[in-house]
Amino acid sequence: MPTMRVAVAGTGGLARLIAYFIVEGTNHSVVLLSRAEKPGLTNRGFQVVVVDYSDAEDLRFALRGIDTVISTVTGPNQIQLIKAAVSSRVRRFAPAEFEGPPQFRSQNDPLDRSRASARYWLQYYQSSIQSTVFICGVFYERFQPGGLPQSLIALNTGYHGEGTYILDCARMSAELPALGLGNRANVTICMTSVRDVANFVTKALSLPTWPAELHMVGERITVHNLAILVERLKKQKFQPRLMHNLNTLRAELATAGTRRDWIRRMRLHELIATVEGRYDFSQRNLNAAFPGVQVVSFADWFSRKWDLQQE
Repeated sequence: MPTMRVAVAGTGGLARLIAYFIVEGTNHSVVLLSRAEKPGLTNRGFQVVVVDYSDAEDLRFALRGIDTVISTVTGPNQIQLIKAAVSSRVRRFAPAEFEGPPQFRSQNDPLDRSRASARYWLQYYQSSIQSTVFICGVFYERFQPGGLPQSLIALNTGYHGEGTYILDCARMSAELPALGLGNRANVTICMTSVRDVANFVTKALSLPTWPAELHMVGERITVHNLAILVERLKKQKFQPRLMHNLNTLRAELATAGTRRDWIRRMRLHELIATVEGRYDFSQRNLNAAFPGVQVVSFADWFSRKWDLQQE
């Protein structure tokens, strides 16, 4: 496979892992696009290019000779990056998605963070640039000590901290969006560790063409069974252990209308999206394409993160 130059937009935990896997596992060169100097990363051998996302010429200059862009930035910055990539004749672009399939999301999605707009522009420019959406479900790291921010992910959202989604594994309380049709405990989610996501994204660079979506899964499990698994691993019971369906969640959302309740509303939106199937999918084309990637199971990952001994 010919070598290529890859730009990873962002310097958070996922971006760093993707850059690490590219450096360690391929012959490609990689640059991290950052809004500020990152001496800690440059001292570790990463090439960091400081960019001004509001300056189209600066972005185009940074993307000269780049074959593929992998974005972990959202909002207007990503839109400007897409337009600059097209102008710079970048061949492929992967937007900052990394969750469930876009088609499972509601209109006027409160969790969107301008991602629908990014997909619109990539579709608009599809004759000029190839793109794919990486689908991985929920990051395992939602359930680690410190939550996603511990892995330098979602630092600015305000609602991705420890214990803010389904399970608070430190305090052992659970709010399970587990009840689907007929109030059966069958709501299912797909999950993947951030490290496995970065590995699969790197492997995908070798694909001659990118389909519209590339799916990967570390674990597919019902929300109810996820809680049971964590109880078994920690040898503790969740107290309280609340079970929700769409009706109960929507009823609470309707009453959480004050500005002071913004974080609670965003958490409720995530729970509602879970019941609606946003994070569940059956396709695993990246797992199938790269069977040599041995994804970590949630039980093994969780036991390491919480320093537990499995039976």
